[in-house]
Amino acid sequence: MRALAETRGFGQAWDLLFHPPVAHRGLWRPDGPPENSLGAFQAACAAGYGIELDVQLSADGEAIVFHDDSLKRMTGVEGRIRDRTAAELAELRLAGSDEKIPTLLETLALVGHRAMVHIELKTPYGEVGPLEQRVHEVIADHNGPLCVIGFNPYSHAWFADRYPGVLRGLDSYSYAKAPHMTDAQRRAFAALEHVEIARPHFLALGLDMLPSARAAELRGQGMPVVAWTVREPAQWDAVKAGCDNLIFEGFAPGKDGPA
Repeated sequence: MRALAETRGFGQAWDLLFHPPVAHRGLWRPDGPPENSLGAFQAACAAGYGIELDVQLSADGEAIVFHDDSLKRMTGVEGRIRDRTAAELAELRLAGSDEKIPTLLETLALVGHRAMVHIELKTPYGEVGPLEQRVHEVIADHNGPLCVIGFNPYSHAWFADRYPGVLRGLDSYSYAKAPHMTDAQRRAFAALEHVEIARPHFLALGLDMLPSARAAELRGQGMPVVAWTVREPAQWDAVKAGCDNLIFEGFAPGKDGPA
């Protein structure tokens, strides 16, 4: 896998796919910095972990770091990210803390070279393009290690066609609960048939679809597998033989890579 990566020229970002483990939405805690906050990203950097975060577009086209479509759970305010400007979102606070909703630009400026950043694009189907373009504008000026991830295979294809030098990881899971899909689509995505559309460099797979014979086959061809979201050591023990790294929360895994 390393030789394959060197021909692609990903360098340090490729190496950091394998270790250290990646903190899901930053190193957040119920009694500490909230998820997807600058405090959680600072904590992950200080602890020596990688960072996974979520991005979506504000009403004025900024890449905002936030997971949910609705603002309610994390801010107590009704409405959606996409219906407010970046300036309006900056006035809100996360989970009763002093932490604001950060932009991707602010986040990468904070992280710098200190951590590998997995940027999950929350692109709805049929809306590929605007978020991808803004994310690329931001990451083009960042010289630290990063990759883009996400569930929408057409988002990956957008990057593959325009910016093939960006490291990409396709998110997938069992799709057992995917009301927006037909039964045939669920089966196809669970079988990783959409890999052909996405053309990723690695896979980020939910625990509900591991182990996977198809993922094992692709891994044998040089496509690493990262497991998510691992919330206790026993979950990692159950899948690590077929995986190359983990995205975690709720515990502190070792930082030397899969054991």
